[in-house]
Amino acid sequence: MNSVPTTLPSSARVISPDDERRLLRERARLLAREVQPEKAARTELKLVAFKLAEENYAVESSYVREVYPLKSLTPLPGAPSFVLGLTNLRGEILSIVDLHAFFELPNQGLSDRSRVIVLRSPKMEFGILADAVMGTREIGTDDLQPTLPTLTGIREEYLKGVTGERLIVLDAERLLTSPSIIVNETV
Repeated sequence: MNSVPTTLPSSARVISPDDERRLLRERARLLAREVQPEKAARTELKLVAFKLAEENYAVESSYVREVYPLKSLTPLPGAPSFVLGLTNLRGEILSIVDLHAFFELPNQGLSDRSRVIVLRSPKMEFGILADAVMGTREIGTDDLQPTLPTLTGIREEYLKGVTGERLIVLDAERLLTSPSIIVNETV
């Protein structure tokens, strides 16, 4: 036969009517307080950072298909000076843009640290030449400053922002859609 306990468990606490009113008033006050808006979630940019003429640049990794060492290059006669040439990337012919020439920066020449960063969008794909790739980074979009006074001309047009560490973040979407980069010349 089961017995029914006749006393309250030791964990149960009996409170006085005054304590109960105080407790209910405190709960009501907490529930009635104005809700503070939560801080907006920090939006992060994932970047591929690279060197170009002793300056640090980066592009959003969402536009980067891959990074690889430049092994072979076929020059294109009659192409603008910023088109370095063509390369065969696993059976795909890819044009390589030299941002040194495009941004009118001093050219360091090719070295064993030179890398091609393949930028892609649904309508365009090409490689950009980097003096060296420094890796990936994440920064908050609120960490981007609009510009530097030293960046003028064509670079400013393709600028997304500059970080406090002077990392110049390029607007990859603008590079990929720019009529200045698309060559539509016939020889």
